[in-house]
Amino acid sequence: MTYKKHYSVLNKEVVDILSENCEQLENINFADMTFGAGGHTFALATEVNKCRVYSVDQDPDALKNGLKNIEELNLKEYVFLNDMNFEEFPEFIKDKHPDLKFNGIIADLGVSSHHFDEGERGFSFRFDAPLDMRMDSDNDEVETAAYIINNYSKEDLENIFFRYGEEKFTHRIVKSILEKREIAPIETTKQLEQLIIDCYPKKLQFGKTNPATKCFQALRIKVNKELDVLERVIPGLINLLDENGRLAIITFHSLEDRIVKNLFKDALQGDIPYELYNKKPIVPSHGELEENPRSRSAKLRVICKIKEKKSKNKYAQFSKIGENR
Repeated sequence: MTYKKHYSVLNKEVVDILSENCEQLENINFADMTFGAGGHTFALATEVNKCRVYSVDQDPDALKNGLKNIEELNLKEYVFLNDMNFEEFPEFIKDKHPDLKFNGIIADLGVSSHHFDEGERGFSFRFDAPLDMRMDSDNDEVETAAYIINNYSKEDLENIFFRYGEEKFTHRIVKSILEKREIAPIETTKQLEQLIIDCYPKKLQFGKTNPATKCFQALRIKVNKELDVLERVIPGLINLLDENGRLAIITFHSLEDRIVKNLFKDALQGDIPYELYNKKPIVPSHGELEENPRSRSAKLRVICKIKEKKSKNKYAQFSKIGENR
């Protein structure tokens, strides 16, 4: 299967921020936690001279396409693509490269255009396909969206749609799911899409946003355990940073952004010195939004490892001068 071209959101900003302090360094190491079509990886590898980029992905299509492109671009000495969920990356580095620290790490949490445009993967209601939604599509241990819809309890389904989708018509939708699956399994994207649309009031069924959007997002997050993985991996990624290294995370909805914001804040309170690169998230430029409307909800937050914590006492430097007299 051909991996579709993907627009890497905030690509220039990511490269500029991660490479900003690297000009004088001999050994430059980056990591890309969400390789996808390789946009951020290849931008770093080609724009930062002789850097090494350690990238990961669990999607079989992305891995096959990525290895082919690495070969064609003659980047085998500089780009190392690994088959894994990025949750495994900190432990992988600890075991295989215990002395390795990173000058920059990027995690773009957006779903690749490939997944939405490749109907058979079941991510999008634009195509009639089996309800799958697994990023790791060849892992039979991962529950599919169809399994969740047809087997989870009323309470569990309501929790998924409320928590991950913030869907206001959750009760109606879950009630309809329970009734329909008693008659026959709900197995395809179009079946579920129509069920959800029918649960919306008539005046809201044909708005700018498809009524099924929030529930499909919620199912994708649940299938791939996206928020749980994010919460577990951020502290490990922060610990992999070298001095002046930066961790950049691009989120696409409020649940992800809240987790990143809070975990970055927790890191600032610890013993190891960190600071925020940007107090407010960086968002796509007007030009990027025109080129790629899908980037409209993207937010970039960056945390930096620094040499020492800055004193909160604005008179601290004068106290030290007094002590040295």
